[in-house]
Amino acid sequence: MVDLSSHRTPAPAAHTAAAETSTPRIRTIDTNRPWVWLAAGWRDMWAAPMVSLGYGLLAVVSSFLLTAGLAMADLAYLILPLAAGFMLVGPILAVGLYQTSRLLEQGRPVTLSAIIAAYAANGAQIAAIGLVLMLAMLAWIRVAFLIFAIFFSSDPPPLDMLVDRIFFSAETIPFLLTGTIVGGVIAALVFAISVISLPMLLDRDTDVITAMGTSVEAVRHNIQPMAVWAGLIALFMAAGMSMAFIGLVLTFPLIGMASWHAYRDLVEHR
Repeated sequence: MVDLSSHRTPAPAAHTAAAETSTPRIRTIDTNRPWVWLAAGWRDMWAAPMVSLGYGLLAVVSSFLLTAGLAMADLAYLILPLAAGFMLVGPILAVGLYQTSRLLEQGRPVTLSAIIAAYAANGAQIAAIGLVLMLAMLAWIRVAFLIFAIFFSSDPPPLDMLVDRIFFSAETIPFLLTGTIVGGVIAALVFAISVISLPMLLDRDTDVITAMGTSVEAVRHNIQPMAVWAGLIALFMAAGMSMAFIGLVLTFPLIGMASWHAYRDLVEHR
C-alpha cells in the first residue's frame, strides 16, 4: 500500500538517471507515484482552502462566462474544443497553486502577497512558456475548427443538441476519432514540455529552455508513471468539466497542487 501519512511528498527510493544535457538530474520513479502526488495535493488543498477553492471557483466562473459568450455569439461548436484547450494552458494558470504548495512545504505562511510574488519570480521565463502554451492552444482551436468544418459545415448542431449529436450519434464516429487523435498528439507534446517546467521555473533561477528540456527528460525517463499521470490529469479535469464545470472547484486546484509534488518527486533537489 502507498504511504500517505506525511505532508511532504516522500522521495522515492528508486535510482536516479542523469540527463546528458545541462538539465538537472531526473529521478526514476515507481508507477504508483502519481497517486501519492494526488494525496499530497489533496492535503495541500485543505491546508489552504481559501486559496485552493478560490482558484477553483475562478475557473468555474470563467468557464460559465466563456460558455455563455460563445452561445450568445452563435459559436457553441467552439465550447468543446475550448474546454479541451483549457487543459493545454492550465499549467500557466496554476502558478499560484504551485506557490501555495511550495510555501506549505517550506512551513511558510500562505499569503496573497506571497502568491502574487510567484508570478514575478523568474517572470520573463514563466511568461515565455505561457506564450508557448497559448500558441499551442490557439493551434488546437484552429485545427479543431477545421475538423469541425470538414464534418459539420453543411449541418452544424445547435447548442441544445451539441452533446447528443457529437457523442451519441454513429455518424460522428469519424469526427471523434480524428479529433481525438489530433488533439491527443498536441496534448502529449504540451504535457511533455510543461508537466514540471513551470514549477521548476518557480523554484529555480533557470531558463525556459532548460525547464522544458528537464520536463521532456522527466517524461522520457518515466514513461509509464507519466502516462498514468497524464491520464489522471485528463480524467480529473474532464470529470470537473462534465459536471457543468462546477467540479473544477475541486479538480483544478487538486491537479495544480499535485503537480508541484510531481516536480519535487521527479527532479533531484539542489
